[in-house]
Amino acid sequence: MSKVRRRLAAHFTVQFFFLWMFVLVTLIVVLLLVIRFLTNQDLKKTFPVGALDTIITETVENEESVTIPSHWTDQLTERGYWLQVVDAEGKVIGSINASKRLPASYETAELLQIEENGRFDSFRVGTKFSGAGSKPLLYMLGTEDLGPAKLEAWIRAYGEAGRVRQEALQELTRQLTSENAYVQIIDASGAIVQSVGDSARKEPYRPLELIAMRAEPGLYPSEMSFYYDPSSGYTWILHKAKAGPPFASQPILHEVILTLVITGGVVLLLTFVFSVWHGYRYGQPLLLFVDWFERMGQGRYQEALTEKDRKKVFRKNGRIRLRYRLYKEVIAGFYEMAARLEASERERSRLEKTREEWMTGISHDLRTPLSTIQGYGHLLESGTFEWAEQELREMGKTIREKGDYMVGLLQDFSLTFQLKNNAVPFLLEDVELNEFVRRIVLRYVNDVTIGDVSFSFECEEEQALTVRANLKWFQRMLDNLISNAVKHNPPGTLITVRTGSEGADAWIEVEDNGAGMDEETMRNLFDRYYRGTNTEEKTDGAGLGMSIAKAIATAHQGRIEVTSRVGEGTIVQVRLPLVERPEA
Repeated sequence: MSKVRRRLAAHFTVQFFFLWMFVLVTLIVVLLLVIRFLTNQDLKKTFPVGALDTIITETVENEESVTIPSHWTDQLTERGYWLQVVDAEGKVIGSINASKRLPASYETAELLQIEENGRFDSFRVGTKFSGAGSKPLLYMLGTEDLGPAKLEAWIRAYGEAGRVRQEALQELTRQLTSENAYVQIIDASGAIVQSVGDSARKEPYRPLELIAMRAEPGLYPSEMSFYYDPSSGYTWILHKAKAGPPFASQPILHEVILTLVITGGVVLLLTFVFSVWHGYRYGQPLLLFVDWFERMGQGRYQEALTEKDRKKVFRKNGRIRLRYRLYKEVIAGFYEMAARLEASERERSRLEKTREEWMTGISHDLRTPLSTIQGYGHLLESGTFEWAEQELREMGKTIREKGDYMVGLLQDFSLTFQLKNNAVPFLLEDVELNEFVRRIVLRYVNDVTIGDVSFSFECEEEQALTVRANLKWFQRMLDNLISNAVKHNPPGTLITVRTGSEGADAWIEVEDNGAGMDEETMRNLFDRYYRGTNTEEKTDGAGLGMSIAKAIATAHQGRIEVTSRVGEGTIVQVRLPLVERPEA
């Protein structure tokens, strides 16, 4: 499952990366849009002064020239502005809409005067120094400004004591109206002392108001020119309506924002596709697993995958399809779990069946001797008959034998569960296997009650076989094996008991040439609930003898194996670890 965890972590990490990439790009785009909006607002207020900063930012500076974005050519030309870029030698290396009256190169004094006065010839000029590139550059943005010259001429022609003479008002008004302009004359405190032309303003100018109008001309509907009359101390202000189209938002950071928007769109598309793919990839298997759980909850373990599901999961060549490959270990685990549960269910059913058979058998085994004991008891209790001493002894013997049989049956039943729960003490000691088994076989040979079966013993005479064993329980195991061979074979059967060694193990074989066993009997021989024989009263136990023998062998770190064929006999072999490996 570690592979599944790694793959899931990798897939969700990639998806998380794409999502955060989209979020990051979106935030950057929003930030740049805000910057663009604020920059445009500032540019709108300060144009043309603020335009220089934006032009410098967007201009690409080369070794001998500069590349100015083309949209500035249209913007400046429409508004009557020109732009020149001057290098360290005073040479103009870039220009837009430059007048023929402007030089191709500037002297030092000319540049200093432009910087100091903000004017060149009849042009009002704004300057901005840039030292960010490989060499210093001076950007100059100007427009023709005839306002001060006009004001000076009007003062000489129509002025008197700093004001417009009464008889000249009509002529000056006519000229101002033709130019869509008006003139206001203010004193040192900003109060309007005379207004010529179409102007509704009456309130005085505040101290910083005119400075603000020059600093942020984009906020005001008119362009202003000033002329100070030193003789009167008055200032003449010419207000002229702005020419050209209204301010348009500049495509500041346009390429960057467009690139990021495209990138964000691509990332969003990839994220969407990836999410849909993930949902389909994870959702289909999960729905399949839900169906599996439902069928397994109903106990239909053999239907882990229906034929329809198999076609969904596997290709014709048996390989898992791509969408399910992420969960290939899970699918394999489901198959294994379903197989185990099905096997467990079959085993449970088989054990339930054999348990019922065993209960039926043991009930019969107990009922038969109980019926005999109960019958003799009724006869003795009735007092109807007079019994001879010999008859009473025979009845007592029968009752005792039936009781012994029942006690032995219950002891076997108890012993089975004690061995299962390791509740039987096992004190081990060194036992010489050959001699120990020989004595047990000899006891059966000398048993006069067993007259219709022959016994034989074979061993490795030249080598002692020493094992660790509990004498009592080891003898019980051999007795169960030999007794089982006696009880379940016809008269005349030869039972051969052998001992030997192989590698680090000693072995004991109980072989008979009797009836043999079929496959089912051999498979269930050591099941404590299985009875492979009939349930006649003479059968000792209820199918627990071989189960007990196997449990005792396991407690001795050994194992039991059986081979048999119907009509050819059976071989039961017990293997135990030797105390010392025999030398070759």
